[in-house]
Amino acid sequence: MINHIYALIAGFILDLIIGDPEGMPHPVRFIGDLISRTELRHRQGNPDSKTLKKRGRFLVLEVCGITVVVTLLIMLMAYTIHPMFGMVVEAILTSMILATRSLRKESMKVYKALKTGTIDDARQAVSMIVGRDTANLDEKGVTKAAVETVAENTSDGVIAPLIALIIGGPVLGMLYKAINTMDSMVGYKNDKYMDYGRAAAKLDDVANFLPSRISAYLMIFACAYLPGTYNMMEAMRIYKRDRFNHSSPNSAQTESVCAGALGIQLAGNAYYFGKLVEKPYIGDPTRPIELEDIRRANNLMFTSACLCLIIGTIILIAIYML
Repeated sequence: MINHIYALIAGFILDLIIGDPEGMPHPVRFIGDLISRTELRHRQGNPDSKTLKKRGRFLVLEVCGITVVVTLLIMLMAYTIHPMFGMVVEAILTSMILATRSLRKESMKVYKALKTGTIDDARQAVSMIVGRDTANLDEKGVTKAAVETVAENTSDGVIAPLIALIIGGPVLGMLYKAINTMDSMVGYKNDKYMDYGRAAAKLDDVANFLPSRISAYLMIFACAYLPGTYNMMEAMRIYKRDRFNHSSPNSAQTESVCAGALGIQLAGNAYYFGKLVEKPYIGDPTRPIELEDIRRANNLMFTSACLCLIIGTIILIAIYML
C-alpha cells in the first residue's frame, strides 16, 4: 500500500513534468493498434448487423482481457525484481495513464494559435483535439470547442483515470484507458460503427458514470480555490440544470460545471462528418466566450486533479493505518 501511495504521487508529478513525449512508445498506442487489428479481423467476410454486434462484444472482451493480463504481468515482474523497481515502474505507468499535461499542452496550442497565428492555424490546432468539423469555425467557435474539450476531458483524461489508479493501480487504470480508447475509436453512432461499436460505447458510459459525477463535484469545489472569475454557486446551479444536456449521460456533467463557473455558454449545434448535429446549449451566455477561457478551463482542470489526488491519498493513508 505505501509503495502504491508513493508511486501514485510520483506518477502524477511525472505526468505534469513530462506528459506524453513525442516519439516515445505509449501503452495507449499499443491498445489502439490492438483495437485496429482486432476490428480488421472481425470485419472480414462482410458480416451482417447481428454478427457485427456479437463481434463488437468480443472486441471488448479481447481488448480488456489482454490489457489487464499484460499490465498485471508487468507489475508482478517489476515488484518481484525489487520493490523499489516495482514502484518506479508503477509510477511510470501511472504517468502514462494520466493526461493532465497533454490536455493542457494541446489546448494551449489552440490558445497560442488564436493569439499569435491565423484562424486557419487555430482551426488546425483544435482539429487535433475535437471530433467535430472545424474548417468553418470562427474564432468564437474554435475557442468554445477548445474549452469544451478541456471540460469534458477533465473527467475522461484526468479525474476518471486518477480514480481508477487510486483504487486499483495501473491495472485498473490501464483497463479504464482501454475502455476509453475503444469508445473513441469505434463508439460512433454512424453507419459504420452503430452495430460494431455499441458494446464499447455502452461500457464506456458505465465506466464513466460515477467518475464523471465525482469530477463535476471536484470542479465545483475547485472554484473555491481559484480567484476572481470562477463562480462556485453558478457552477452548482448550471450543473443541476444542464448536466443532462447531451446525448451521452456523462459528457455534460463536467461541461455544465465549467460553463457555470466561467459564466459562458457551451455546446449547441455542430457539424460532424459534414452533417449538422443539433445539440442543446449548456450554460447561460452571461458574457461572450473569450480567448482566456481556454486558460481558465485548464486552471479548473488542474485544481480539480490536485483535489482528487489529495483526497485519494488521504483515503489510502487512512486504509493503510487501519
